[in-house]
Formats: sequence, structure tokens, C-alpha cells
Amino acid sequence: MRALFSRIPISTATSLFSSPAKPLAPSPSLVPLRLVRRFAAMAAAAAEEFVKGRVFPNGVAVITLDRPKALNAMNLEMDLRYKAFLDDWETNPNVKCVLVESSSSRAFSAGMDIKGVAAEIQKDKSTSLVQKRLANDCTMPEIIEVFTAEYSLICKIHEYAKPYLCLMDGVTMGFGIGLSGHGRYRIITERTLMAMPENAIGLFPDVGFAYIGAKAPGGGAIGAYLGMTGKRISSPADALFIGLGTHYVPSGDLGSLKESLLSTNFTADPHKDVESLLAGYKKEPESVPQLEKLLPVIISSFGADKSAAESVEELNKCSQSGDTEVAEWANDALAGLKKGAPFSLCLTQKHFSGVASSHGNSENHLSKLAGVMKLEYRIALRSSVRDDFVEGVRAVLVDKDQNPKWNPATLEDVNMDKVESIFEPLGADAELNV
Repeated sequence: MRALFSRIPISTATSLFSSPAKPLAPSPSLVPLRLVRRFAAMAAAAAEEFVKGRVFPNGVAVITLDRPKALNAMNLEMDLRYKAFLDDWETNPNVKCVLVESSSSRAFSAGMDIKGVAAEIQKDKSTSLVQKRLANDCTMPEIIEVFTAEYSLICKIHEYAKPYLCLMDGVTMGFGIGLSGHGRYRIITERTLMAMPENAIGLFPDVGFAYIGAKAPGGGAIGAYLGMTGKRISSPADALFIGLGTHYVPSGDLGSLKESLLSTNFTADPHKDVESLLAGYKKEPESVPQLEKLLPVIISSFGADKSAAESVEELNKCSQSGDTEVAEWANDALAGLKKGAPFSLCLTQKHFSGVASSHGNSENHLSKLAGVMKLEYRIALRSSVRDDFVEGVRAVLVDKDQNPKWNPATLEDVNMDKVESIFEPLGADAELNV
């Protein structure tokens, strides 16, 4: 969902090219067509700079994310350009595999681009951003367009027939995990830093992370733990253990790996060629996975049968453990939970629990990524218009006081009927079509 936050409101676009005027409702009929066209052209031009594609003579197609100042945060135009490359290359017989990289070692992609939202709040803190931009009805074409593009791209990556390799060097968060975590070959380095911190701004960890978590050891408990607490993963051993990465390659070897890929003479089986090449570059992490050592307490605290309140209760018990490592882990997890909106925590727990319980049951739609993305589409449309989102952006990104006033304020105050309603089907023609 992160691309939503970078969309500049039409009223803001107008102010860029004309004198200040009375704020406009987001209705295309109130905006001069020439300004809409001009803004669209500017956005498309920017996407061409930020998402670059090239096909090399041996059949390797390369996507380079080149927006380093924003840590390659993705917006709608970038999503569309990215997917257009994949669509074209999928049917091009001259393309043998796809490599996705960043122009910067700082980040593969930080995922969310919310500067447009932050700037809008700073312009007029007395105006409700939800009422101003989203009208609280989940029907604005802009929202639907953004979520459709992002979630469709994730499904495209997951189902891509040709080898799809991501060099996840540096920060890889939110939608950055969506772009990489569902690909066939996920190369991590010692600089890879991953997290799903959405609860801290009143949203939920989406991009199919619940699906990744369901396949990880622990019956989905690790996914729920990471999603609910926003815990950062910086250890290659942990990234491999939970399946976020498939190969560990030291960052110093990435250049050589790319050169070898570009000089490969592909056979009739490109996957076999890629796997053989990666086998020569992958290394074993120097440390053991910490998450594996903590798996028993993670399961007892974040198992699919645990409500958010029960997770807190279990963590409080663990914090009193005589095992220092367990006690420190529990206190850290509690601190992570305290940053999240209570409603978001309950929503996340329900979602992750449902996906984990469905794993392996082919008759359940949530056992497939497409089914998960359809459900997350419903959740995203509805949760993004809640006041917690506005408050989270204010507290974390605008005022930066790190003191959000959530509504409801505690887990005990969360109305579970309202949480349940977030998951209800949309209209017959409104569901995500993937």
C-alpha cells in the first residue's frame, strides 16, 4: 500500500502551478485539464528516471531502482513502469532472466513513500487528511488505482516464469519486501536490513508478508512476531532462516556476480543456469540464526491461537525469565508492540493467524498468494482511511514527537466487530482481480 502515501493531492498539484486558492475537493471536474495532464507528464517522466530497464545482449534484463535520495521509495508511476517491464520481458523470447538492483548500496527499497502526505499535513494541520483526501468512502479512483497496481505487481513477481533475481542490498522494508520477497531468487548481503513497521503509523503489514510468514518455521508465529512488533532483521542467518532470502552473498561480491550473470551463455533451462551461478557465489552466514534459538518462546507468544492481548500477557511472563536472552527478547518485543496502534495490532494478529492456519490447505483461498492479496486489498482500502493513519503519520513523520494518540487507545478498547468488518468482501465488481 505504500505507494498511496506519495500521491500528491490534486489541490497540491494545482498550487504548484498557480496562485494560492481555496482548497479544492479531490474532484477531477474542479481541476483544469491542462494541469492534470502536466502533472501526469511530470510524474511519468520522473518514473522513467527512477525505474530504469535494459536488456543486455545475452538475454539478461535489468531493472535498476534509481531514487537514492528517497531510498528507492515506490510511487504509483514507478509501480506501473516496473510492471510494464516485466510484462514485456515475460513474452520476449530474447529475455532469459530478470535482475533487479538498486543504484545505491544504502537501500534496495524502503518501500513506502509518504512525503506527500507529511507535506500535506504540515501545510494545514487543522484539516483532516482523511476527510480531505479520501472522503472516508474507499471509492476514489486514485486509491483503487494505487492498490491495484501494487498488489498486481506482487502477484506478477510471484508467478513470473523466468528467473527473477533481486539484489536486496541495504534497506529493504515494506513494499521493498513486496518487490523482492516473492521472487524466486532473493540475494541478501551483510548490509540487508528488513522490517515491516506499518503498525507504528496505524496501518498493517501488507505486501503478502503474512504469506511469507506462514511458510516460515513456527507455523506463522515468526511472521506475526515480526509484523506486530516491527522488529528489524539485520542478520543474514535470520533472513535465510525465515525465508526472506534464498542466498547470502557478501556485498563485495555483488559486482562480480552481476558480471558473471551478464556473461552467461544461457541454455534451454535458464533456471538451472542461474542456480548454478548462484551456487558459486553464495556463502554461509558467520552467525547462527537468533530466531531459531528463540523459536519456542516466539511460538508460545505469537502462535496463531494467541490474541494480541494474550501475546502481551505471555511476553510479560517471558520478561521475568531467568534466561537473560529470553527476558531481553521479550522486553524488546513489548517495546515494539507499544509503538503500534492497538486496532492495527488486533487486525494484524487476525490476518496473520488466518493466513497461517490456511497454509498447506489447497482448498483454502488464503493458501495462495493471490488469495492473500485479494484479502489485503480489502484491508488496505478500509484501514487506510481510519484516523489512526493520520495520527501515526503526524507523530512519526511530521511532528516526530513519537507520541501518537491512538483511537482506540488500548487493546482492551478495541471493538473486534469493527476489526472483523475490515475483512468483509467488497462489492461484486470491486474486488482485486488477480
